[in-house]
Amino acid sequence: MGSTVLSLRIDGELLDRLRRRAARRGMSVQDYVVQTLVRDDFDERFNAAVDETEKFYGADLPPVDPADRVT
Repeated sequence: MGSTVLSLRIDGELLDRLRRRAARRGMSVQDYVVQTLVRDDFDERFNAAVDETEKFYGADLPPVDPADRVT
């Protein structure tokens, strides 16, 4: 898998917050943003898989508490 450049224009205040959060984790801003995007993408794919499983099995599954879902 190759990599591609993504250029963003963001507010200075947001960049400062990202720098602080990344620094607390010992990461660069770039690594912090990429990790956040990957995590969010995983959460969306996981929830979609849960929805598909519920559709497939129908009423045989116990009800899912929305608080148990990944957000």
